Amino acid sequence: MSRIIRGAAVLAAAVLALAACGGGGDDDPLGGGSGGGGGAVVIGGADFPESGLIGEIYAQALEAKGVKVQRKFGIGSREVYMKQVRSGAIQVFPEYNGALLSFLDKNDAATTSDAVDAALKQKLPADLTILNPAQAEDKDTLAVTAATAAKYKLKTIEDLKPVAGQLVLGGPPEFKTRKQGVVGLQSVYGLTFKDFKSLDTAGPISVANLKDGKVQIANLFSTDPAIKKNGFLSLTDPKNVFGAQNVVPLINKTKVDTNAQAALNAVSAKLTTDGLLAMNTEMADKKADPATVAKKWLTDNGLI
Repeated sequence: MSRIIRGAAVLAAAVLALAACGGGGDDDPLGGGSGGGGGAVVIGGADFPESGLIGEIYAQALEAKGVKVQRKFGIGSREVYMKQVRSGAIQVFPEYNGALLSFLDKNDAATTSDAVDAALKQKLPADLTILNPAQAEDKDTLAVTAATAAKYKLKTIEDLKPVAGQLVLGGPPEFKTRKQGVVGLQSVYGLTFKDFKSLDTAGPISVANLKDGKVQIANLFSTDPAIKKNGFLSLTDPKNVFGAQNVVPLINKTKVDTNAQAALNAVSAKLTTDGLLAMNTEMADKKADPATVAKKWLTDNGLI
Protein backbone atom coordinates (compact mmCIF):
# COMPACT_ATOMS: atom_id res chain seq x y z
CA MET A 1 0.00 0.00 0.00
CA SER A 2 1.38 3.37 -0.82
CA ARG A 3 0.62 3.11 2.47
CA ILE A 4 -0.19 6.28 2.24
CA ILE A 5 1.50 7.25 4.24
CA ARG A 6 1.00 10.83 5.54
CA GLY A 7 2.83 16.21 10.23
CA ALA A 8 4.79 15.90 13.25
CA ALA A 9 8.27 17.27 13.90
CA VAL A 10 11.07 15.57 11.98
CA LEU A 11 13.90 14.34 14.17
CA ALA A 12 17.49 15.16 13.27
CA ALA A 13 19.53 12.57 11.38
CA ALA A 14 22.54 10.92 12.97
CA VAL A 15 24.60 10.01 9.95
CA LEU A 16 27.28 8.06 11.76
CA ALA A 17 24.82 5.80 13.51
CA LEU A 18 23.21 4.72 10.26
CA ALA A 19 26.48 4.54 8.34
CA ALA A 20 27.51 1.74 10.69
CA CYS A 21 24.70 -0.38 9.24
CA GLY A 22 25.10 0.45 5.58
CA GLY A 23 23.20 3.73 5.32
CA GLY A 24 24.11 7.33 5.89
CA GLY A 25 24.61 10.38 3.74
CA ASP A 26 22.22 13.08 2.64
CA ASP A 27 19.99 10.54 0.90
CA ASP A 28 19.39 8.57 4.10
CA PRO A 29 15.59 8.28 4.36
CA LEU A 30 15.61 7.32 8.03
CA GLY A 31 17.82 9.85 9.72
CA GLY A 32 19.09 8.45 12.98
CA GLY A 33 19.74 9.51 16.53
CA SER A 34 18.34 8.09 19.70
CA GLY A 35 15.22 8.61 21.66
CA GLY A 36 12.32 6.87 23.32
CA GLY A 37 12.94 5.60 26.78
CA GLY A 38 10.54 5.18 29.66
CA GLY A 39 8.70 2.06 30.67
CA ALA A 40 6.03 1.94 27.98
CA VAL A 41 6.25 0.53 24.47
CA VAL A 42 5.21 3.35 22.16
CA ILE A 43 3.03 2.18 19.27
CA GLY A 44 2.58 4.49 16.30
CA GLY A 45 0.06 4.77 13.52
CA ALA A 46 -0.19 6.78 10.32
CA ASP A 47 -2.95 9.25 9.54
CA PHE A 48 -5.48 6.92 7.94
CA PRO A 49 -8.05 4.75 9.75
CA GLU A 50 -6.65 1.31 8.96
CA SER A 51 -3.22 2.17 10.34
CA GLY A 52 -4.77 3.37 13.58
CA LEU A 53 -6.91 0.24 13.77
CA ILE A 54 -3.93 -2.10 13.37
CA GLY A 55 -1.98 -0.02 15.86
CA GLU A 56 -4.86 -0.42 18.32
CA ILE A 57 -4.89 -4.18 17.74
CA TYR A 58 -1.17 -4.30 18.47
CA ALA A 59 -1.64 -2.16 21.57
CA GLN A 60 -4.42 -4.28 23.06
CA ALA A 61 -2.58 -7.52 22.24
CA LEU A 62 0.47 -6.26 24.11
CA GLU A 63 -1.59 -5.00 27.05
CA ALA A 64 -3.18 -8.45 27.32
CA LYS A 65 0.36 -9.79 27.87
CA GLY A 66 1.06 -7.27 30.62
CA VAL A 67 3.03 -4.85 28.47
CA LYS A 68 2.59 -1.15 29.28
CA VAL A 69 1.68 0.69 26.07
CA GLN A 70 1.57 4.29 24.90
CA ARG A 71 -0.35 5.09 21.70
CA LYS A 72 0.86 7.68 19.19
CA PHE A 73 -1.50 7.49 16.24
CA GLY A 74 -2.37 9.89 13.41
CA ILE A 75 1.22 10.67 12.41
CA GLY A 76 1.83 12.00 8.91
CA SER A 77 3.74 10.46 6.05
CA ARG A 78 6.27 7.66 6.15
CA GLU A 79 8.90 10.33 5.59
CA VAL A 80 7.93 11.70 9.02
CA TYR A 81 7.19 8.68 11.15
CA MET A 82 10.14 6.55 10.05
CA LYS A 83 12.54 9.02 11.62
CA GLN A 84 10.69 8.58 14.91
CA VAL A 85 10.90 4.80 14.65
CA ARG A 86 14.60 5.06 13.84
CA SER A 87 15.23 7.33 16.82
CA GLY A 88 13.43 5.02 19.22
CA ALA A 89 10.72 7.57 19.99
CA ILE A 90 8.31 4.99 18.54
CA GLN A 91 9.09 1.32 19.05
CA VAL A 92 6.32 -0.45 17.11
CA PHE A 93 4.64 0.62 13.89
CA PRO A 94 2.14 -1.20 11.65
CA GLU A 95 3.75 -1.23 8.22
CA TYR A 96 3.19 -2.60 4.73
CA ASN A 97 6.24 -4.52 3.54
CA GLY A 98 6.30 -3.46 -0.11
CA ALA A 99 5.76 0.23 0.55
CA LEU A 100 8.42 0.20 3.26
CA LEU A 101 10.95 -1.43 0.93
CA SER A 102 10.21 1.10 -1.80
CA PHE A 103 10.79 3.88 0.73
CA LEU A 104 14.16 2.44 1.73
CA ASP A 105 15.30 1.57 -1.79
CA LYS A 106 13.22 2.84 -4.67
CA ASN A 107 15.22 0.70 -7.11
CA ASP A 108 14.69 -2.66 -5.42
CA ALA A 109 12.74 -4.88 -7.81
CA ALA A 110 11.35 -7.38 -5.25
CA THR A 111 7.60 -7.91 -5.58
CA THR A 112 6.73 -11.19 -3.81
CA SER A 113 6.18 -11.23 -0.06
CA ASP A 114 9.18 -13.46 0.65
CA ALA A 115 11.54 -11.45 -1.56
CA VAL A 116 10.34 -8.17 -0.09
CA ASP A 117 10.76 -9.39 3.48
CA ALA A 118 14.26 -10.70 2.78
CA ALA A 119 15.28 -7.39 1.24
CA LEU A 120 13.85 -5.44 4.16
CA LYS A 121 15.82 -7.44 6.70
CA GLN A 122 19.00 -6.58 4.82
CA LYS A 123 18.26 -2.91 4.28
CA LEU A 124 16.78 -1.83 7.59
CA PRO A 125 19.23 -0.36 10.11
CA ALA A 126 20.64 -2.86 12.60
CA ASP A 127 18.33 -1.78 15.43
CA LEU A 128 15.16 -2.08 13.34
CA THR A 129 13.52 -5.22 12.02
CA ILE A 130 10.21 -6.57 10.81
CA LEU A 131 8.43 -9.41 12.55
CA ASN A 132 6.26 -12.02 10.84
CA PRO A 133 4.10 -10.62 8.03
CA ALA A 134 0.36 -11.17 8.11
CA GLN A 135 -1.59 -12.76 5.30
CA ALA A 136 -3.55 -9.50 5.33
CA GLU A 137 -2.55 -7.31 2.45
CA ASP A 138 -3.65 -3.79 1.59
CA LYS A 139 -2.36 -2.61 -1.76
CA ASP A 140 -2.38 0.75 -3.39
CA THR A 141 -4.75 0.68 -6.32
CA LEU A 142 -5.81 3.01 -9.08
CA ALA A 143 -9.58 3.30 -8.81
CA VAL A 144 -11.97 4.67 -11.42
CA THR A 145 -15.73 5.05 -11.56
CA ALA A 146 -17.79 2.50 -13.46
CA ALA A 147 -18.61 5.22 -16.00
CA THR A 148 -14.93 6.01 -16.63
CA ALA A 149 -14.10 2.32 -16.92
CA ALA A 150 -16.86 1.84 -19.50
CA LYS A 151 -16.00 4.99 -21.47
CA TYR A 152 -12.32 4.14 -21.88
CA LYS A 153 -12.62 0.32 -21.71
CA LEU A 154 -10.46 0.09 -18.61
CA LYS A 155 -9.74 -3.11 -16.72
CA THR A 156 -6.01 -2.89 -16.09
CA ILE A 157 -3.50 -0.12 -15.48
CA GLU A 158 -2.03 -0.99 -18.85
CA ASP A 159 -5.32 0.02 -20.49
CA LEU A 160 -4.67 3.60 -19.37
CA LYS A 161 -1.74 4.11 -21.74
CA PRO A 162 -3.66 5.55 -24.74
CA VAL A 163 -5.90 7.77 -22.59
CA ALA A 164 -3.82 8.81 -19.55
CA GLY A 165 -3.08 12.21 -21.11
CA GLN A 166 -6.79 13.01 -20.92
CA LEU A 167 -7.19 12.04 -17.27
CA VAL A 168 -6.37 13.65 -13.91
CA LEU A 169 -4.88 11.40 -11.25
CA GLY A 170 -5.47 12.15 -7.57
CA GLY A 171 -3.59 10.94 -4.53
CA PRO A 172 -1.61 12.01 -1.46
CA PRO A 173 1.24 14.46 -2.21
CA GLU A 174 3.95 11.83 -1.73
CA PHE A 175 2.30 9.54 -4.32
CA LYS A 176 3.62 11.88 -7.00
CA THR A 177 7.28 11.13 -6.18
CA ARG A 178 7.19 7.45 -5.23
CA LYS A 179 8.10 4.41 -7.28
CA GLN A 180 4.91 2.84 -6.01
CA GLY A 181 3.14 5.87 -7.43
CA VAL A 182 3.50 8.25 -10.36
CA VAL A 183 7.22 7.51 -10.86
CA GLY A 184 6.62 3.79 -11.25
CA LEU A 185 3.50 4.25 -13.34
CA GLN A 186 5.50 6.33 -15.79
CA SER A 187 8.62 4.13 -15.89
CA VAL A 188 6.84 0.76 -15.94
CA TYR A 189 3.65 1.50 -17.86
CA GLY A 190 4.69 4.62 -19.75
CA LEU A 191 1.82 6.68 -18.31
CA THR A 192 1.81 10.46 -18.40
CA PHE A 193 -1.35 11.95 -16.93
CA LYS A 194 -3.02 15.23 -17.79
CA ASP A 195 -2.41 16.42 -14.26
CA PHE A 196 -1.86 15.24 -10.69
CA LYS A 197 -4.08 16.57 -7.92
CA SER A 198 -2.85 16.36 -4.32
CA LEU A 199 -5.56 14.94 -2.09
CA ASP A 200 -5.67 13.05 1.21
CA THR A 201 -4.28 9.59 1.86
CA ALA A 202 -6.87 7.41 0.16
CA GLY A 203 -9.54 8.97 2.35
CA PRO A 204 -12.88 10.77 2.02
CA ILE A 205 -11.43 13.67 0.03
CA SER A 206 -10.06 11.27 -2.58
CA VAL A 207 -13.34 9.38 -2.71
CA ALA A 208 -15.36 12.60 -3.08
CA ASN A 209 -13.10 13.92 -5.83
CA LEU A 210 -13.44 10.68 -7.75
CA LYS A 211 -17.24 10.58 -7.34
CA ASP A 212 -17.57 14.21 -8.43
CA GLY A 213 -15.29 13.84 -11.45
CA LYS A 214 -12.68 16.30 -10.18
CA VAL A 215 -10.21 13.48 -10.77
CA GLN A 216 -10.82 10.53 -13.07
CA ILE A 217 -8.41 8.20 -11.26
CA ALA A 218 -7.74 8.05 -7.53
CA ASN A 219 -5.19 6.24 -5.43
CA LEU A 220 -7.26 4.17 -2.99
CA PHE A 221 -6.39 1.16 -0.87
CA SER A 222 -7.65 -2.28 -1.82
CA THR A 223 -9.30 -2.82 1.59
CA ASP A 224 -11.21 0.49 1.41
CA PRO A 225 -14.96 -0.18 1.79
CA ALA A 226 -15.63 2.92 -0.35
CA ILE A 227 -14.58 1.00 -3.48
CA LYS A 228 -17.46 -1.46 -3.28
CA LYS A 229 -19.89 1.01 -1.75
CA ASN A 230 -19.49 3.46 -4.65
CA GLY A 231 -19.18 0.92 -7.43
CA PHE A 232 -15.60 1.92 -8.23
CA LEU A 233 -13.29 -0.38 -10.17
CA SER A 234 -9.75 -1.02 -8.99
CA LEU A 235 -7.61 -1.53 -12.08
CA THR A 236 -5.49 -4.65 -12.00
CA ASP A 237 -1.71 -4.24 -11.99
CA PRO A 238 -0.19 -6.89 -14.31
CA LYS A 239 3.33 -5.44 -14.10
CA ASN A 240 3.35 -5.21 -10.29
CA VAL A 241 4.09 -1.54 -9.75
CA PHE A 242 2.20 -2.15 -6.51
CA GLY A 243 3.85 -5.36 -5.32
CA ALA A 244 3.38 -7.25 -2.05
CA GLN A 245 1.84 -5.09 0.65
CA ASN A 246 1.49 -7.42 3.62
CA VAL A 247 0.77 -5.91 7.01
CA VAL A 248 3.86 -6.36 9.16
CA PRO A 249 5.02 -5.06 12.55
CA LEU A 250 8.09 -2.84 12.24
CA ILE A 251 9.93 -2.68 15.55
CA ASN A 252 12.92 -1.12 17.19
CA LYS A 253 14.27 -4.43 18.44
CA THR A 254 16.47 -2.85 21.10
CA LYS A 255 13.29 -1.73 22.87
CA VAL A 256 10.76 -4.52 22.18
CA ASP A 257 11.40 -7.72 24.12
CA THR A 258 10.66 -11.30 23.09
CA ASN A 259 7.38 -11.37 25.03
CA ALA A 260 6.09 -8.38 23.08
CA GLN A 261 7.43 -9.75 19.81
CA ALA A 262 5.58 -13.02 20.35
CA ALA A 263 2.31 -11.15 20.99
CA LEU A 264 2.73 -9.17 17.77
CA ASN A 265 3.54 -12.31 15.79
CA ALA A 266 0.38 -13.92 17.15
CA VAL A 267 -1.63 -11.04 15.68
CA SER A 268 0.05 -11.48 12.30
CA ALA A 269 -0.77 -15.19 12.33
CA LYS A 270 -4.50 -14.39 12.52
CA LEU A 271 -4.88 -11.21 10.48
CA THR A 272 -6.34 -11.78 7.00
CA THR A 273 -7.27 -9.46 4.15
CA ASP A 274 -10.96 -10.36 4.53
CA GLY A 275 -10.80 -9.72 8.26
CA LEU A 276 -9.17 -6.35 7.69
CA LEU A 277 -11.79 -5.39 5.11
CA ALA A 278 -14.59 -6.41 7.48
CA MET A 279 -13.16 -4.24 10.27
CA ASN A 280 -12.66 -1.30 7.92
CA THR A 281 -16.26 -1.65 6.74
CA GLU A 282 -17.54 -1.70 10.31
CA MET A 283 -15.69 1.51 11.09
CA ALA A 284 -16.77 3.21 7.88
CA ASP A 285 -20.42 2.15 7.74
CA LYS A 286 -21.30 1.90 11.43
CA LYS A 287 -18.89 4.57 12.67
CA ALA A 288 -17.61 1.97 15.12
CA ASP A 289 -14.84 3.00 17.48
CA PRO A 290 -11.49 1.47 16.42
CA ALA A 291 -10.74 0.34 19.99
CA THR A 292 -14.04 -1.54 20.12
CA VAL A 293 -13.48 -3.11 16.70
CA ALA A 294 -9.96 -4.13 17.69
CA LYS A 295 -11.11 -5.69 20.95
CA LYS A 296 -13.81 -7.73 19.22
CA TRP A 297 -11.37 -9.01 16.60
CA LEU A 298 -8.81 -9.97 19.24
CA THR A 299 -11.47 -11.72 21.32
CA ASP A 300 -12.90 -13.58 18.31
CA ASN A 301 -9.42 -14.79 17.44
CA GLY A 302 -8.53 -15.92 20.94
CA LEU A 303 -5.82 -13.34 21.45
CA ILE A 304 -7.29 -11.67 24.55
